[in-house]
Amino acid sequence: MIVEGLLTSTSTDGVTNVAPMGPIVHGDFESLTLRPFAGSTTFDNLTTTRVGVFHVVDRVQIIAAAAIRRLTEVPDTFPARKIAGAVLSDCCRWLEFEITDIDCSSDRSVMRAKIVHSEVQRPFFGFNRARHAVIEAAILATRVHLLPRSEIATQLGYLKSSVEKTGGTEETAAFRMLQEYMLEHWSGVASA
Repeated sequence: MIVEGLLTSTSTDGVTNVAPMGPIVHGDFESLTLRPFAGSTTFDNLTTTRVGVFHVVDRVQIIAAAAIRRLTEVPDTFPARKIAGAVLSDCCRWLEFEITDIDCSSDRSVMRAKIVHSEVQRPFFGFNRARHAVIEAAILATRVHLLPRSEIATQLGYLKSSVEKTGGTEETAAFRMLQEYMLEHWSGVASA
């Protein structure tokens, strides 16, 4: 099963990076399979330090902002318990992990990780259709350079309906931010 959330990794200089991540979860969160793209900050940090923290969250604004690199500052964190890493203060659950194996034979690496510590920070509020739609739109935004514009536009049309019918202020703002990002991308591609 893939669970969408946020991953914090730390550089050797101690700089925390926050990125959306959908790892494959094995068992009841006993281990994870991560697939960061080679050359990404997450990839670089995890291959160097071999530790990180995966967060289960229920706030989609931060996932959307992180997906399109509009997260202007790292949210509040506190030190991880068992690894040299950072835990997001506003999360539902966090899982500290150590990388046990890295396969870099393709652009999208495969990193196996064992969970060394996990805790529950607060109850999971839950997702409604709008929150699911924002997550799907964030995933589309990360693939805007890979998928045809018409395909993305069609999917956004379906997702927009869910946000309009069931979303609140946060979901509406996050969806709008993602749409604007994609329009800016297409404008840049069209003028290039």
